[in-house]
Amino acid sequence: MSDSPLIDAPTLAEQLARPDWIAVDCRFSLLDANAGRRDYERGHIPGARYADLDADLAARPGPQEGRHPLPDPARLAETLGLWGIDRGCTVVAYDEGGGAIASRLWWLLRWLGHEQSLLLDGGFAAWREAGLPVETELPSSRPGNRDGSLSSP
Repeated sequence: MSDSPLIDAPTLAEQLARPDWIAVDCRFSLLDANAGRRDYERGHIPGARYADLDADLAARPGPQEGRHPLPDPARLAETLGLWGIDRGCTVVAYDEGGGAIASRLWWLLRWLGHEQSLLLDGGFAAWREAGLPVETELPSSRPGNRDGSLSSP
């Protein structure tokens, strides 16, 4: 893997045929918490899982915490496992294009010790601009290998 955390859309398209590569759609709007999931359901990178900022990538805020506190590491690792992500996978996070939410997943993966994580350069907008396929089918659950599961920091 290169030193850059970025991958371009054509390279990702080539790699997604491999079972150890998983894309995760992180599109989310702070103004409409359901917009990202609706966008995902209307079309996403083939095989991509959906990560909701509020439900998957953050804990519920408390009175002394910010809007999106860090999630419980064990719960996050369990969620990733349900998406088929384990230590043997390369994970590519993307959002619409700005990278703010996708980079949160990238950082969280690193926090859990998962170094094989990348960001789609230009996000879903770059994928569409490259004319690459989009699907509406939801991926089947593919739980990760227990021996290669992620653990909390």
